[in-house]
Amino acid sequence: MIINNITDVKRFFEVVNKCKGRVELVTADGDRLNLKSTLCQYVGLTDMFTEAKIDNVEILASEPEDLHLLMEFLIRG
Repeated sequence: MIINNITDVKRFFEVVNKCKGRVELVTADGDRLNLKSTLCQYVGLTDMFTEAKIDNVEILASEPEDLHLLMEFLIRG
């Protein structure tokens, strides 16, 4: 799923951490970053979230119920 404009990064990661399966961010280069990894959250994505905004990134969830959690976050903002 392609997502746009995540402004509440802290809440986004709270939702990601509730997911049971893998949640990955796919970079423009095709790299997959495990968003459930605290190290990846703090180090790998620091530059991307510096402005508290994510534009046009792809998020993959391995479990259907995790996709539902992420969709709820995106819809409710």
